Amino acid sequence: MIEGRFEEETNRLFFEIGLVTASGELFLVEALLDTGFTGWVAVNSQDLESLSWEMIDEKLSLTTARGEGLFNVYAGIVQIDGAEFNIPVVVGDEIPEILIGMEWLKTKRLVVDLAAGILTLG
Repeated sequence: MIEGRFEEETNRLFFEIGLVTASGELFLVEALLDTGFTGWVAVNSQDLESLSWEMIDEKLSLTTARGEGLFNVYAGIVQIDGAEFNIPVVVGDEIPEILIGMEWLKTKRLVVDLAAGILTLG
């Protein structure tokens, strides 16, 4: 189970996850939980350069809060709570920060109790 952080000014939920490069190096990053994103993880194209992940789908059309967009999908390795997951990662220039989406909630339990200061994913 990982603990998250609630950003009071913007009402956003953040969790620390690991992005694993093709050579096995781990980068710890803060990811925004985006309940409007139906995938696993989304990253900006610039973040992808150091990961060396393999592209598995090109020019996938997705609807975002900003409208329709074209994105590439990569075979990514993400670490959460010490476990590694091989998942499809959506990559595009218009993604302002690393996102984790609703697919995680099919396999992990989200607990949000802001009054008690509890925010966990596990």
